[in-house]
Formats: sequence, structure tokens, C-alpha cells
Amino acid sequence: MSDISSVEQLEALYGLPGETSLVKELDHIIPEYAAFIEASPFVSLATSGPEGLDCSPRGDLAGFVRIHDARTLMMPDRRGNNRADSLKNIIRDPRVALLFLVPGSGTTLRVNGRARISVDTELCASFAVECKPARSVTVIDVDAVYFQCARAIVRSELWNPERHVDPKSLPTPGQLLAVTSRESIDGDAYDREWPERARKSMW
Repeated sequence: MSDISSVEQLEALYGLPGETSLVKELDHIIPEYAAFIEASPFVSLATSGPEGLDCSPRGDLAGFVRIHDARTLMMPDRRGNNRADSLKNIIRDPRVALLFLVPGSGTTLRVNGRARISVDTELCASFAVECKPARSVTVIDVDAVYFQCARAIVRSELWNPERHVDPKSLPTPGQLLAVTSRESIDGDAYDREWPERARKSMW
């Protein structure tokens, strides 16, 4: 096996980025980039901490990530599994990266920045859904923002219904928990109870 071990080797293989790959990167959000953030119901949040890396999904109604100003984003945190891996990382290392997806669009938007966690009562209340405020709000100072071309989405056929996988062909969450817990969790019971539990804890 031959591994690349230097940037020079990597550049020799791939070449240098073209003008379009560089000119698209800005240190602030322009209206054209804002359009993608406001249309996105889903973002992947990458963080780093002493225990390692984390990449977590974040989803809500389209535009749930608020553009406070051209250099600041705000993202509500809702009820979840309470692992809080991303939030723990942010407390100890504020660097974050976000990847916004817009259903039907091949173009994605990437944001790199530094984050902090706010529990300001009025701010959390301003993100309320179904009368339930956000548990906290991640405030992100933007360092870089740029769009990613559609090649990966096109190759994956992500939005093509004919390529969608039948969920019944995959292990259920209950089956996964039964295996990983060595049967200490009743997987069948978990799957039966999940829809109602999810409904109650959606927001």
C-alpha cells in the first residue's frame, strides 16, 4: 500500500485548486449564501474535543438556523438523547464546521467558524416551537462560508426517489440496541414505543 504523507505529494497528485474553488470562499454571509441557509431544514455539525471528533445531524423547519448578521449564525438545540457530544466539544474547543443541505438541490453550503452556547432566556424563547423554547442556542461566529458544487449529490443520486432504500431492508433502532446492549434492552419493545415517544419529544 502506498500512502501520501505530505502536502507536496497530495498537490502533485491533484494539482492546485482553480480560481472558482478559491473565489467562492468569503468571511461573511452574502444574500446569495443566505438563501441556502434559509431554505435548509438539515445541517451536519462537526466539532472537535479531547475525546475526538463528532459529526451530528441537526434538523428542524426550513430556515431553523437563524442569520443574526453577516458574521453570525444562531442554531437552536432541541430535545434529544442528552449525550450532548457536540455541545461538550464546543465548550472545550469552539471550532465548528457546518454543511447545509437543501432537498432537491445539488449545491450545498459550508460554514466554518467558532461557536459558543447561550442559554439566554429571551434568545431561547425566540426559537420556540409548539410553545417550547430551545434548550440552548449555539451562536456561531463565521470565519469562512462557501458553496460546494453538486458533484457529490449528483453522483449519489441523493434526491432520486428510485434510489431510496426501503427502511424495512435495514436493521431497526431496536434491533441495533438489542445487539449493542447484548440483549439488555428489549429491541422489540423499543421499536413499538418509539413512534409515540418521538411524537412527545419532537420539540
